[in-house]
Amino acid sequence: MTTRLLLPDELEAELRQIGATRYHNLHPFHRLLHGGKLDKGQVQAWALNRYYYQSQIPAKDATLLARLPTAELRREWRRRLVDHDGDGSAPGGVARWLKLAEGVGLDPVLVESTVAILPATRFAVDAYVHFVRDRSVLEAIASSLTEMFSPNIIAERVSGMLANYAWITPETLAYFTPRLTQAPQDSEFALAYVRTHADTVERQQQVLAALRFKCDVLWSQLDALYFAYVAPGLIPPGAFVPAGQS
Repeated sequence: MTTRLLLPDELEAELRQIGATRYHNLHPFHRLLHGGKLDKGQVQAWALNRYYYQSQIPAKDATLLARLPTAELRREWRRRLVDHDGDGSAPGGVARWLKLAEGVGLDPVLVESTVAILPATRFAVDAYVHFVRDRSVLEAIASSLTEMFSPNIIAERVSGMLANYAWITPETLAYFTPRLTQAPQDSEFALAYVRTHADTVERQQQVLAALRFKCDVLWSQLDALYFAYVAPGLIPPGAFVPAGQS
């Protein structure tokens, strides 16, 4: 851990290094998913569990929105709520993910109920919501910086899944198209805020820790999916069981 104040470019380099070494595109489950190595039930388990994360993004953003001190910041963060919840005339990201889940063969009522998600999924996502609610505004904004790395994983995911799963269509993966422009816009603002406001050694360490925490949230969800649906294949009581499994 550095004991000196980093220049903004140095801080950004440290943040990007966290993504290069800890972002969940490196997880074995994602490599299986993108490489066409999962069966349909395993892909369904991913889509169902990921829905809970998607559905809670606007909830965590709303908790932060209530604490932002200026109209400029609130306007910026309010746009994220619209991106995920929609504006009443067009569906947002949560509704599009529900369509993705339906497209891979899941009952949308079951998915939306979240009753069949893995316990670890719920614990990890809830921990993220609580982090954004309870930590400083700077740490909460810094935790969103995983969006810096998402366009690459989106491109890899879409091309890999379309190439390797005949039963998945471009329409199924329509969730991802807007995120290719939304995520860079969001991360550009958040990164500029962090570069400006992380102006002490303590604050810089806080934002680095916040991004590591967020990477851990994403990684732990895939750990749970791998353990339950790949190896050793121990599905906890009450969780989704793919068709054909007892």
